[in-house]
Amino acid sequence: MSDRFMLTPYFLDKEEPGLRSAAGKGWILNEPTLTAETKQGRMSQFHQPLADFFHKTLRQGDRPISFAGDCCTTIGTMAGFQRAGISPTLVWLDAHGDFNTWETSPSGFLGGMPLAMLTGRGEQTMLASVGLTPFPDTQVILTDARDLDPGERDNLDESAVIHLPQVEQLLDYDLPTGPLYVHFDVDVIDSGALPAVSYPAPDGPSVAMMKRVMRHLAGTGRVTAVSVSAWNPKLDKNGRSQAIVMELLVELIA
Repeated sequence: MSDRFMLTPYFLDKEEPGLRSAAGKGWILNEPTLTAETKQGRMSQFHQPLADFFHKTLRQGDRPISFAGDCCTTIGTMAGFQRAGISPTLVWLDAHGDFNTWETSPSGFLGGMPLAMLTGRGEQTMLASVGLTPFPDTQVILTDARDLDPGERDNLDESAVIHLPQVEQLLDYDLPTGPLYVHFDVDVIDSGALPAVSYPAPDGPSVAMMKRVMRHLAGTGRVTAVSVSAWNPKLDKNGRSQAIVMELLVELIA
């Protein structure tokens, strides 16, 4: 199995050119011309190439890896899984729940909704654009999510999503059989250790703990795909946050 990379240098529908620094040799840049009139429409225009990339890579027996500025790109990656006929367990590492809907979000921030969308809640226009059927709650393991809005917490409590409040709980958790898809929002790491993120949250796991978790997941031999929602390059003055993220990725796919 070979690793194949796609870099999507956008945060929601806004270009984030600083992310291009992450691209290595042979990486595919996902930069379609965005012509749609709505934010969701523009985002769907780069979700579609992600779906195609994941579908093709999975069918070839290789491992797709997505780098992007926000978690909504998982709509494209999950569509690729469905097209390939693969239904993984989704391990979602994030300081936030991403489980808001328009009704529960205090800010109306679309980037706080993707996991809710993926499981059939709230905003569904982007799922429809890539032909994605909502993913079952019971195949989602949300890890950490220490920073939840009140209505978002209610949504999560009422769902069948498996919520492990401490990242280290993954070390002892009996993961389901079958393929694993790991989504890694880097703000899951304690903001004191990795500050170059747009929505920092204190009291998260250390880099050392995250390395243990990544090694544990890699040790299953079943990590079929990875997506990374990246650091904010504008805040990463010395490149340290990017270096930490890349170190953790190496642990996960080694």
